Amino acid sequence: MLLKDRVAIVTGAGRGVGRAVALDFAREGAKVVVNDPGVGLQGGTTDERLADEVVREIRAASGTAIANYESVADFASAEKIVRGAVEAFGALDILVNNAGIIRDSTLLKMTEEDFDAVIAVHLKGTFNTCRHAAPVMREQGYGRIVNMTSAAGLKGNFGQTNYSAAKAGIIGLTMTLALELGKYGITVNAFAPRATTRMTSAIPSSHDPVKSRGEETAPEHNAPFVSFLASEAAAGISGQIFGKGAPAPSRYGFLIFGYSRGLAEMVRERPWTAADVAEAFGETLAPHLQERNPKT
Repeated sequence: MLLKDRVAIVTGAGRGVGRAVALDFAREGAKVVVNDPGVGLQGGTTDERLADEVVREIRAASGTAIANYESVADFASAEKIVRGAVEAFGALDILVNNAGIIRDSTLLKMTEEDFDAVIAVHLKGTFNTCRHAAPVMREQGYGRIVNMTSAAGLKGNFGQTNYSAAKAGIIGLTMTLALELGKYGITVNAFAPRATTRMTSAIPSSHDPVKSRGEETAPEHNAPFVSFLASEAAAGISGQIFGKGAPAPSRYGFLIFGYSRGLAEMVRERPWTAADVAEAFGETLAPHLQERNPKT
């Protein structure tokens, strides 16, 4: 129960990695705001209420959760997400920025609208929620922010000019927020998931590193590391880029990134829990962080 009684917002939590993180948070004892407006893959409006389904799952397992349907792309709506958490649970300890859409095409075919729409959800949406959450966390003297980035933001990916730019921007945003908010007891890190989801299924196999490597790609295998970063066990870890590793099939790993490549990896033969990550982190990844930044 690494997150017992903590209050968490997970955006884009109706499907995929966001849903997996919300469920893992609840298992670890957090009270979860499941945010998802139920839009289509490209951001179009639908009648889906996916957040409700995740909330039902959490409550069926004796967890605590509420649904939220606001869009992170709108500044005022992002404030409502944060306010909803505080009104429901009296605090906000954890923010995971996972919401996203894709509108893939090559540069020569991409429209201004497609570029702006993806930037608005991924990059501006991350700014919006952080901007409203940070004052609450500052007042508490405690906070954990995890921003979802991607290998596309670190290395680029064919046909994803807008998505790659947004995810690279999230890395820069994460680094700066870590510098600014650390004195208030708030850590800010980025995590690059690897999973087969609705979003990745739209990418041609030849351009998708997840499909081409054949690794274990269930979304839930990303969640334990995010739960660790969201916990008190990750105190002092800030301004870093982590991700799900790509070990051999039927093995499970996490790694720390440099700006374009993995620097160190921890791997095991069975799926991780957040407690497993916390136990192994100090021996495997922490020394590499200290080597890069003695103040970490």
